[in-house]
Amino acid sequence: MNDIVRIETDTRRSRAVVYNGVVYVGGMTANDRNCGITSQTKQTLEKIESFLEKAGTDKTRVLTAQIWMKNLSRDFNDMNAVWNEWTSAGAAPTRATAQCEMGSPDVLIEIIVTAAVNELRTT
Repeated sequence: MNDIVRIETDTRRSRAVVYNGVVYVGGMTANDRNCGITSQTKQTLEKIESFLEKAGTDKTRVLTAQIWMKNLSRDFNDMNAVWNEWTSAGAAPTRATAQCEMGSPDVLIEIIVTAAVNELRTT
């Protein structure tokens, strides 16, 4: 099956795209940006889990993650504490973390993941 399935698509982007047994989840950020890195990281990971579920998979099948942070030296350890709690035992993906200027000044973290799909859900 080589169909491309786009999840929550608008004129600018799809939030996730499934192709050939892989889901590509675009950059996710927290909805409430009036909080610190711990809360923003938790919110972002919850949002990622939601899109993984819509694609028919879960966090145990994440293959790779890219984490973009506003202030790596200040927030890296706190972000890692949340990440380590979220990651399933024995199923840690490859990962890269970098500091960058964010699209909005109140965004502290943005995460992109790619995961293997169990089975595609169309609802």
